[in-house]
Amino acid sequence: MPHKLRKIRKTRGSRTQGYGRVGQHRDHGSKGCRKVGRHKHLWSYVTTYEPDYFGKHGFNSPRSLQRVERVINVHELEELSHRFTSNLDKHVIDLTRLGYTKLLGSGCIRTPLTVKVSCCTARAAEKVKNAGGQVITGTKEPEE
Repeated sequence: MPHKLRKIRKTRGSRTQGYGRVGQHRDHGSKGCRKVGRHKHLWSYVTTYEPDYFGKHGFNSPRSLQRVERVINVHELEELSHRFTSNLDKHVIDLTRLGYTKLLGSGCIRTPLTVKVSCCTARAAEKVKNAGGQVITGTKEPEE
């Protein structure tokens, strides 16, 4: 319903209605509909240039089967040693109890620690041993 307070009423009578010089508002069309007809009249284009356009590709493993590893680096062990030590003289850190599955070798360590973890890299084990500590992996007991 026409009504005198609409914005378009202000532009009536001007030649371009607020769109600049003649022709600046033309030839833009609608912004949708760009891939229309891929399953109909443009099927030959799809089969030639984009054969993987339709259908599913690959699969996603179920979440219950995906294994998520929580890892920790050697340089983070120093901070953990102050918070989570079972014996004050030995500095034993049980990473499996804290929820970590793997020990990685980034950084350096100066405190001798006994670290219990399910698996670790060779570089991480070497750095802990060089600091005077030991790494217990799996169910192996510490050597004394």
